[in-house]
Amino acid sequence: MRLLQDDTVTGPDRRAALARLTDDWLAGLLARHTATGPTGTALVAVGGYGRGELSPRSDLDLLLLHDGRADPRDLAALADHLWYPVWDLGLALDHSVRTLAEARKTAREDLKVQLGLLDARHLGGDPELTAALRTAAYADWRESAPRRLPELHALCQERADRQGELQYLLEPDLKEARGGIRDATALRAVAASWLADAPRGGLEAARTLLLDTRDALHRTTGRATDRLSLQEQDQVAEALGVLDADALLRQTYEAARTISYASDVTWREVGRVLRARSVRPVLRGLLSGRTAGRAERTPLAEGVVELDGEAVLARTARPERDPVLVLRAAAAAAQAGLPLATHAIRRCATAGAGRPLPEPWPAEAREQLVTLLGAGAPTVPVWEALEAEGVITRLLPDWERVRCRPQRNPVHTWTVDRHLVETAVRAAALTRRVHRPDLLLIAALLHDIGKGWPGDHAVAGETIARDVAARLGFDARDTAVIATLVRHHLLLVETATRRDLDDPETVGAVATAVRSTGTLELLHALTEADALATGPAAWSAWRGGLVSDLVKRVAARLAGEPEPELRGADGPTAEQERLAIEAGRTGGPALALHTRAEPAVQDGEEPPAQEPVGVELLIAVPDGPGVLPAAAGVLALHRLTVRAADLRYLDPIDDGSVLLLSWRVAAEYGSLPEADRLRVDLVRALDGSLDVPARLAERERAYARRSRAVLAPPPQVTVVTGSSRTATVIEVRAQDAHGLLHRIGRALESAGVAVRSAHISTLGANAVDAFYVTGADGAPLTDARAHEVAAAVEAALQ
Repeated sequence: MRLLQDDTVTGPDRRAALARLTDDWLAGLLARHTATGPTGTALVAVGGYGRGELSPRSDLDLLLLHDGRADPRDLAALADHLWYPVWDLGLALDHSVRTLAEARKTAREDLKVQLGLLDARHLGGDPELTAALRTAAYADWRESAPRRLPELHALCQERADRQGELQYLLEPDLKEARGGIRDATALRAVAASWLADAPRGGLEAARTLLLDTRDALHRTTGRATDRLSLQEQDQVAEALGVLDADALLRQTYEAARTISYASDVTWREVGRVLRARSVRPVLRGLLSGRTAGRAERTPLAEGVVELDGEAVLARTARPERDPVLVLRAAAAAAQAGLPLATHAIRRCATAGAGRPLPEPWPAEAREQLVTLLGAGAPTVPVWEALEAEGVITRLLPDWERVRCRPQRNPVHTWTVDRHLVETAVRAAALTRRVHRPDLLLIAALLHDIGKGWPGDHAVAGETIARDVAARLGFDARDTAVIATLVRHHLLLVETATRRDLDDPETVGAVATAVRSTGTLELLHALTEADALATGPAAWSAWRGGLVSDLVKRVAARLAGEPEPELRGADGPTAEQERLAIEAGRTGGPALALHTRAEPAVQDGEEPPAQEPVGVELLIAVPDGPGVLPAAAGVLALHRLTVRAADLRYLDPIDDGSVLLLSWRVAAEYGSLPEADRLRVDLVRALDGSLDVPARLAERERAYARRSRAVLAPPPQVTVVTGSSRTATVIEVRAQDAHGLLHRIGRALESAGVAVRSAHISTLGANAVDAFYVTGADGAPLTDARAHEVAAAVEAALQ
């Protein structure tokens, strides 16, 4: 206990000291009971304990080895004398009692047992038994390695599929996830086979860092856990002397990336060796003389050839005289769908340190970078290999700020740097849609580069992108376009989903920002690539349709043409008109509920895939007070989550103006409610016989009792100036929750403003809603009045 509380002993020293204390204790137990008990026994530590690495809550892997001559009852008694004290202390124990022959047989049948025996370490008893076990374990492993290594590789891949990649997870499993402690242990086993070895640079340091992090996790939680949960990250960071949870995650990701890269290289080498071993006997029979066993080299680019499934440098390559060679080799490898050999990268990196690329880059270097980015999915492993060897940060120093930087927004799948590469991969599929694919790919690579700096990342990114583009050799005009794309990479999707596209000010603001149809074309492709690379919640046919609508309107404005009649400009659809007429005739709400799917057409894909866009609910209601909060409250009571919504007035009909609400909803669980049931409850909510606020409050209290509180930023309500001449835009950003839209609607109504239109958007756990409001006179609010309303809404949401 004193050792665990002693902060002066840390890391490997603490694990080794804890292992020594445990060794002495177990050896003492064995000695006391073998003095009068059976001889020909040895107590052996295996697995992690065998490596002498005990974390505060690690389990003990023990093998009681014997020569087979002892009485079984005496062996059982000895085992009890060893195991029960361990259990009495509350320690987890994995134990077995075997002869040498039994241990070898079990290892042949169970790969995990065989791997554990590679770390066998003598604790007490007959040392010759332990020595014989270690000798046999290594001999058996090396003899069976050609058969067992593919099995081990499959286990590693299955575990990665199940646990994910440690370097991208917000709550990673330090042991089981890809790039974790278990993978580092697997690399030790590969090295022990003598068939292949992992790149050693930084590998042991990465493994040590993960073990240190797990130690701190065990100490702060008091539990035997390997998952670095969000709520424990600040405490673990403090225990390790790290600045904060983000810094902790970043160094954890860096360690995992080192182990993942070493694993990729090692398993590729294992595959090559095993293929060569299986082919060589056949070749000997077919080939003779100097041609036997000579691998074929296929040219890929100047100074780059394919050799045995990898892109390597040609014999004539001179990286010390050719600073572009590393980019040319990377581009050639990605275009061919091949890994780039580690020794090729290191040779280029060593030469490049003495002769870096001139600034601005020569045209060939810039073209090779664009070619690398345009290769699509094969770009990712080549880029990761370059990054692992330090080439990327040498070529693009600003990359260091975003490398391994976590993104705590759950909508994001990747770290910042991997997201940038993924965006370039997605953009590569869209290059046929734009006139300047090179500008699209570079902007995709740089669009979030500002996330490594304080403040608005788009503003910071514009400055960085301008500097990087100039260093890459783009002229002033192209540099300005790249900077504009980075500055406004969120403009289209945010405007399309949160602003009224029928308002001329909306289109004008976007046109002013992009300034040209060419930039607009590039920004449209970048918007789609960015969203697709973010995660499944960031893009849909619905969002794509809204963005396309906006782009067509802005393109017409930039071309000086009349804006096309899109979305609501050509009047209501037949169904909307039917519902409006019915609502006007009956004086009550009219509803229609549909499940819809829209085609998601990809370039070269035939037939197009069908992408579901959720459930569409149309509600037409005669204009009157309380419509929005009533409708939103009824949907919440029926456990319908609002993914998107649009509120607008149809042209007046015989019985007055009709409000049309178009909702995209999803059932939280179970089946969708019937439209008639929704209509009945909406009528009751409007006439006051259904107390929606009370019902929602009751449900919220029940939900709070069942659920763990979610720590979320407080809601923020702002006035968006300059967005409309005919209304005031109030924007609400908040954690999505039961009845959120109902509470917003009630707050706006209590403030005495009229909602002319509303645009509701839910992205993951976050809601971003824009409301176009006017005063009682139908005019926009004064600045003071607008901020007063915003403050009232924000207070209502606290």
